[in-house]
Amino acid sequence: MELRTFTSTTPDASTRGAELGAAFAPQYRRTAELYLAHFAELGIASDAVRAIAERTHASLTGWAPGLAAEAEAIAAAAGLEPWRLAAVGGRTEILAVAPPPREGECSTAVHVGPGHAAETLQTWDWHDFLVPQGLLVEFTAAGGMRVKMFTEFGTAAKIGVNSAGLGLHFNILSHQTDSDAGGVPVHAIARRVLEEARTIEDARDIAASAPVSASTVLTVFTTDGAGSRAASLELSPAGLGVVEPAADGWLFHTNHFLDQALYVGDTMPADSTTVERFAHLDDVRDALAGLDPTARALAACGGHGAAAEICMTPDPTLPRVDQWATLLTVAVDTEGFALEVFPGRPDEAAAGLARF
Repeated sequence: MELRTFTSTTPDASTRGAELGAAFAPQYRRTAELYLAHFAELGIASDAVRAIAERTHASLTGWAPGLAAEAEAIAAAAGLEPWRLAAVGGRTEILAVAPPPREGECSTAVHVGPGHAAETLQTWDWHDFLVPQGLLVEFTAAGGMRVKMFTEFGTAAKIGVNSAGLGLHFNILSHQTDSDAGGVPVHAIARRVLEEARTIEDARDIAASAPVSASTVLTVFTTDGAGSRAASLELSPAGLGVVEPAADGWLFHTNHFLDQALYVGDTMPADSTTVERFAHLDDVRDALAGLDPTARALAACGGHGAAAEICMTPDPTLPRVDQWATLLTVAVDTEGFALEVFPGRPDEAAAGLARF
């Protein structure tokens, strides 16, 4: 995956959307084309895709009109029908009507405690044929918060940090209450947290206010003069669960619910590696703390190199929809307001994570 970067010149959502759409029109059009083909490959009818996309955009308009306006301006500047861009912005909501995937997405580790900044690492695992390029964006939100984030071309946000010292990681989940109702896109919830939240409590309130039709977990963390805090906010149509760090300050998340009540409805397939990846992070926890981001990424492999559970490589013997790759390794610096990124697996990052 190639990473593109962009710094917006305006806090106005529509103007920023027009900037992005004009700067990256081919990328937005190509990503929409790839996702629409993927939905068809999964057996989701085109009229169902459009209906869900339009419902998610209507939900977004009611919940975060500025984000809806930005998306509309991107589509206009990129020469896309709005529903086609909305199908990417609501891709998790559309995928909720397909059978749960053989795999999940992403492994996240966050270490917090008194007297030190949050230390984080995430792998973003997805289909490489859907994301030839990713986007790193810096902008100032309407309320004055500065934001740096990574996302796909068409989703509102994924992983990021704001100038209040709050960072966010993002993992997909699957629950029996997920549906085609077209709720607020979970990627837009991540974006609004980055634009508005100064505390974990702020982030929780924002997440709880969004009516969702698909599940995900936002792991949020903050650093201030007293140290660092974190919580995983598990979202589903059945409700919101909050998972706290362990006594030693570590908070791990992969792709199954940890909240006991929500776990009852978990639908991630039993042959997924989510439990295995969680156990791997638990096994290497003592080796991760106190390292710079590059060393942390390498240590996360546990000395197993590319065979490590969290380092995914596509298996060409499987159908394309069952092939997964670690497309990004990222650490969030809440003190320095920065993302440390590498476009690949953590075991490949020996040359160093790039600072954005």
